[in-house]
Parts: sequence; structure tokens; C-alpha cells
Amino acid sequence: MLNPSARVVLLQHDGLDNLSGKTGLALLRYRSGPIVAVIDPAQAGLPLEQVTGIPRAIPVVASLAEALHYSPEVAVVGLAPSGGLLPEALRRDVAAALQAGLHVASGLHTRLADDSALAALCGPQQWIWDLRQEPPGLEVAAARCAALPGQRLLAVGTDMAVGKMSACLELVAAARRQGLDARFVGTGQAGILISGGGVPLDAVRVDYAAGAVEAAVLEACRTGGGGDPAAAACSDATLVLVEGQGSLCHPGSTATLPLLRGSQPTDLLLVHRAGQRTISRHPTIPIPPLPQLIEAVEQLAALGRPEGRPPVRVRAVALNTALLGETDAAAVCVDAQKKTGLPCGDPVRSRAAADRLLAALRASEGT
Repeated sequence: MLNPSARVVLLQHDGLDNLSGKTGLALLRYRSGPIVAVIDPAQAGLPLEQVTGIPRAIPVVASLAEALHYSPEVAVVGLAPSGGLLPEALRRDVAAALQAGLHVASGLHTRLADDSALAALCGPQQWIWDLRQEPPGLEVAAARCAALPGQRLLAVGTDMAVGKMSACLELVAAARRQGLDARFVGTGQAGILISGGGVPLDAVRVDYAAGAVEAAVLEACRTGGGGDPAAAACSDATLVLVEGQGSLCHPGSTATLPLLRGSQPTDLLLVHRAGQRTISRHPTIPIPPLPQLIEAVEQLAALGRPEGRPPVRVRAVALNTALLGETDAAAVCVDAQKKTGLPCGDPVRSRAAADRLLAALRASEGT
């Protein structure tokens, strides 16, 4: 629903410098279309790169009224606050955006179109896209993706918010630089906003979660995932990268199993934040050693698959080294590679690392 060429203003209130704004930060890093302004009163007037480290020259302003000078067409809620509720300051700017004739896109659990006051501000040619909704017509998964040609890579993480989406998008970019047919299936709000397709997995009833993933992967193989009917169907050379969600290690996460069942991956990518030993916000719950976790994931992936299919293996480890300097980042990658016997690297930090991880994945083709 979000056109790739649409002029976007990000509503990033108090989330430009922290993980509560991770949706908007992901768009700033990976959206190829225009982002004309960012709204964050706390950071207004500062250079975007100084605040975020993202090298884009986009003005940071204090309000929707200021952002209108840059002629936006769509206001995108860039926050992912705890509980998914709409902060009052942000709600005021959503209302101002609608009053100014802008469309609004939001991935919050709070559905903006269900707010009668906001809906009343939406004109006949405007839309409010609440993307966190269960798709219609879902079926129970039936391992249909196992029959698809090409490779399907699923990112699995040791915790929430360790960079599963970013790793997939960097591998897509690396593959496309090499002229390969690479497709991305978004399973969270940022991934869907960036790619234009996918499924909001946390909005789907558990009985249909694997089926929703299955439908999204089938769609990506038919149309590239963005709904373009002119796109070619996938072939033996196609690489489909499925955004991971949650973690098997997290006590509150149920996302990994439906992703495994629905996508029927041919290969897995383990994503881990370097140096993290316990689950974030749950310091009494340890993250197992990576070799132990790799073995557990591969055993789970072997279940629920048609007979005769090759085993699913973790082919590489993507390390999130954002908190480390260059020397320490290189050292932890070497250490992880020794412990797992797999290629390791930070694909966000280095194109060379992305190319190396992609090569490891492509080397598994046909096995």
C-alpha cells in the first residue's frame, strides 16, 4: 500500500536515538524511496547522521507543521513502543497529517482507523493503513513451500531485536549487486513497510501463523513479494530471504516455529548480538552456546517436512557488532567462527562480510 516512490515523513517522536523508534530507524537505513523529513522534537535541528549514525541528509523537525514544508505525501509512524499504544504527542501529529491531506501508515497494535476522531479526518481520497492486521482467507499450513524452486533462507535469532531483518536485507542487497534474483519476505512492521509485502506475524492467530507465513512466501515466489503481477515467478536460481521474528531462547516468543513450518527453509542464518549472554530484560535466562543452539534449531527444522528433503542446516552466523569498535568486532567474528565452524561476520558493518555470508549460503545450493 506504500508506493516505493511516495514522499514519506517519519513520525519518530522521542524514538530517533533509541530502540523504541526501531521501525523508523529501519526505514531510514533501508527504504530506497524518498524520506523527506523526520519528526522528533527532542532532536529537532540536529543532523540525522549525528543522532543515528545513518548517512542520509534528511531534516529533523519538531512538528508535522514544519514537515509540511518538504511536501510529504505519507506520514509513517516510526515508533514501536511497548504495548503498541499511540503516545499523545504523536497522535496530535497523526491528526495534523490527516487534516493536511496526507495518507497515514502505522504498524502499531493500536489501529488508527478504529479511532473515530482520526477516521473522521480521513477524506475520501485518503487512506489509513494499519498494517498489523491478520490477512483474510488464511489456511492452515501444509508444507506447500517445500515444493518451490530455489533457495529459502530463514533468519533465526538468539534474542529479540538482534538484527534479523537487517541481516536479511543486507544479504538481499549483496545478492542483487551480483545480479541474482533475491526476494525478501517481511514478517514485521518495518520489513513490510520497506518491502511493500509480507505478513505481520504477531497479528495472526496461532493456528494460522504458519499458514500466513506459507502464503507470504508463495506470494513472494509468484510476484516478488510486492504484489507486482508483472514480476517473474521464482526459478531454481531464486533466493528468498524470510525475516525472522523472536527467538527460541525467549520465554515470551512463539514466532520461530511457524516461520520454520510455513517457509520450509532450505537454509538457516543464525543472528546474534556479539557478547550477549542472557536474554534482554530477562537476565536470569541464558543464551546457550552457539553450537548448542545451532544443533537445536536444526533438529526442529527437520520436523514437519516432506519425506526425502535434504536436511536444513545453519550455513552462517551474522553477528551484530554495533556496540564494538573495529578491532573487537573482528576478534569476536573470528572467535565465533572457531566455535561454530561456520562463516561469521557483520553484514551491516561491512559489504565484504555480507558477500562472505552470501557465498556460504550459495555454496549450499543443491545440497
